[in-house]
Amino acid sequence: MAMPTFKIDRRFLLIMLIAASILNYADRQIIAILKPMLQEDLNWTDADYGHLAAMFQLSAAVAYLFVGWFIDRVGLKFANPFAVGSWSLAAMAHAFAHTVGQFTLARIALGATEALGTPVGIKTIATAFEAKSRSMAIGILNAAGNLGAVITPLFVPFLAAAVGWRHTFSIVGGLGLVWVAVWFLTGAWNAAALNAPEPEKAVAPAKVKWSEVLKDRATWAIMGAKALFDQVWWFLLFWTPDLLHRVFGLSIKEFAVPLAVIYLMAASGSLITGAIVGRLIASGWSVNRARKTVMLVCALLVVPVPLVLYVDNYWLAVGLLGMTLAAHQGFSVNVFGIITDVIPAKRVGTITSLGALAGNLAGMGVLQLAGILLTNGTGYMPLFLMASCAYLLALLWIHLWLPVLRLANP
Repeated sequence: MAMPTFKIDRRFLLIMLIAASILNYADRQIIAILKPMLQEDLNWTDADYGHLAAMFQLSAAVAYLFVGWFIDRVGLKFANPFAVGSWSLAAMAHAFAHTVGQFTLARIALGATEALGTPVGIKTIATAFEAKSRSMAIGILNAAGNLGAVITPLFVPFLAAAVGWRHTFSIVGGLGLVWVAVWFLTGAWNAAALNAPEPEKAVAPAKVKWSEVLKDRATWAIMGAKALFDQVWWFLLFWTPDLLHRVFGLSIKEFAVPLAVIYLMAASGSLITGAIVGRLIASGWSVNRARKTVMLVCALLVVPVPLVLYVDNYWLAVGLLGMTLAAHQGFSVNVFGIITDVIPAKRVGTITSLGALAGNLAGMGVLQLAGILLTNGTGYMPLFLMASCAYLLALLWIHLWLPVLRLANP
């Protein structure tokens, strides 16, 4: 019997990337949502949780040294399903953990495999979409990750209450294996080459010279900026549920909707900034002016975030946190856009990976610091003060290394 054929276009490919991004964020966020349940069941301390989160970041950071190069060398056909399949198996492994040490091993495996997600997604978009539509595509992909962060707190607490936290890890992780099957059954990777002058070459492996990577000013611009601002995302991703529980007294079920609102706002930041930058460029603005102007606005929106600790109504805190993460995503969309603008397509996976390496190292540090500060009673204020200025410093860093953004040759 002949296999069914599918009409594959870039919209379907983008849907597949969206689904992968949702699964990526769901798999990593489950532990944050279930923290109160796991802490009670397994007798964790805040320091234990901070260590688990930091080890996730460390493993991802180490993996980022290699995964971008791996993706560029393997090509899009196999890199995408390898990424989703491997992190799904790592997520399912959490169901078999009984001790902090076993959870740590599962988190290390998940961090290392989820490191594939962002580089392969950005490389696929850089290959499949022309310059004028990349910002919107990246915005949609970034928003998809936030959609995962919206969906997860809405159903995971109730799923865990119904089937237990172990089966929850197994069920959510198993969805990624379904994604892998769909990828191969539909031949989704073919859409990446539809508009390429050399279709076969577009999805084929590419050789990347480290000498070219390290001498490129854009490499250091991206790595430094990601180190400065990505730590805010990781801090809020892992500690916002605890903040709502600790500061405002919300239970695991009560903070589900507030978390969903926060990440829905974050998703809107991706979509809005992606659309705005595309329109500004279409109206005649240079890429340099459009991206940096929008990034400055995003950076300024983060400045008030320490006020979260001074408001009495938790919905005001939700609004501030949502605005912060919306600004983060808007800023992040443009950093990824800069990568696709100024980096040749064959090196996009490598540079994206190195940027994520820097961001995860910074994230690892701030997660460990959060656990220490909260254990010794210092509180959240130093962490929010760091967050408030991170994006302005990141934009300054990019401008010093790349005063003018110039489009790269393919």
